[in-house]
Parts: sequence; structure tokens; C-alpha cells
Amino acid sequence: MFFDPLYFLFIAPALLLGIWAQLRIRWTYAAAKRIPAPLSGAAAARHILDSAGLSEVEIEQVPGHLSDHYDPSAKVLRLSPEVYHSRSLAAVGIAAHEAGHAIQDAHAYAPLVVRNAAVPVAGFGANFGILLVVLGAMLSAANPHAPLGFWMIWGGIGLFSGVVFFQVVNLPVEFNASARAKEQLVALGIVPPQQMPYVNKVLHAAALTYLAATLQAILTLLYLIIRFGSSSREE
Repeated sequence: MFFDPLYFLFIAPALLLGIWAQLRIRWTYAAAKRIPAPLSGAAAARHILDSAGLSEVEIEQVPGHLSDHYDPSAKVLRLSPEVYHSRSLAAVGIAAHEAGHAIQDAHAYAPLVVRNAAVPVAGFGANFGILLVVLGAMLSAANPHAPLGFWMIWGGIGLFSGVVFFQVVNLPVEFNASARAKEQLVALGIVPPQQMPYVNKVLHAAALTYLAATLQAILTLLYLIIRFGSSSREE
């Protein structure tokens, strides 16, 4: 399917949005990185977590560029070296966003609970769903009258639907984490209100990447249904 021109035509809007989002992140991150902040990313995250009563959540440094994430299973907030050490608006904005996920976890924020539960299904669907569709299509082409190929195709489409579900649920999780981050940065005096536009631009650019991933998953699902589902019915 990845060599099918129709597939690239389907996901072209998502690819273009993803490219634009990556460019926006580079521009906004570079601009916000030049504006100093009173705390490092790690210190800002610690301040936010402690203020929320989450002193038990640890903060660790992990390798990689913008590899920042919150691990709900280990209750650990992991920050890339640049964000961990840097005293810039870019660093505190990203660190605050990840701290927002820890606050969501502590409050059992419903979309986060659903998203975390959907992670295994989404991972399995992403790796095995498309493979099952392709194998089913090959089997149907070799033996059009065999029902196994038909059921493999729709089974794979069903599995990939889990990826779409995960991406859709992930949107409010990420948007809410950013909203919490902005609120805490101002409320705790980490970032003055007049400097928040720099942080806002970084977080808005990151939000575009989530939108692009969701759009690509939805368009890929539509492609699978139209390209393989319709052919299986005809056979």
C-alpha cells in the first residue's frame, strides 16, 4: 500500500500539515529559546508538580532532542537535556506541558485514562492491522471465492480503527495539558503574562503535530476501507 499513489493522495493533507507543524516548531522553539526564564525546565516542572501536591513524581533527564514525556506507569517526568537544563521560555513551556500530564494523571482525567488504556490496542493495530489487510488482499486475489481473505481485510481494518480511536482521544489530552501548563506558568509567576505569547506559540505548534497525526490516521483508515474493503465486497 505504501507504493500505491492513491495512498499518498489520500494522506497528502496530513503530510503537508505535518511538514508545516515541524517547521512551526523549529521557528517558534528557536525564538522562545532565546528568551530567558527565571527557572530551568526541570526546576519549573518541579515547582509546578510540588505546587500541585505531586512531590512524589520524579523528574529525570533522558537523551534525545525534544524527547520529553511523562510516564504514567512509573510516575516519572522525563525531560531531554536541552529542556532539563535550559533557562528559557521554550524549556519551561515544554516542561510545564509534561507536568500538565502528571496533574491529569493525579486527577484521573478521563480522556487520559481512556488514552492510556488504548495504548496496547493502538500499538497492536498499527503494527498488525495493515499487515493483516495486505495479507487478506493477497489471499483474496489468489482465491476470490475464499471468505478468509475478506475477514482478514476487515479484521485488519478493525484493528487499525484502534489507532484512529487513540489519536482522536489523544487530542483533548494534549490540548488540556497545554492549557494546564499555561495556567500554572502564570499563576506561579514562572513566566510573566507579557511573555506568554512565546510559550503559546511553541505549544500551539506542538498541537499541530498531534492534529497531523490524527488526520493521517483517519485518512489512512478511509484509504483502507475504500481501497481494500470495496474490492473485497466486489469479489
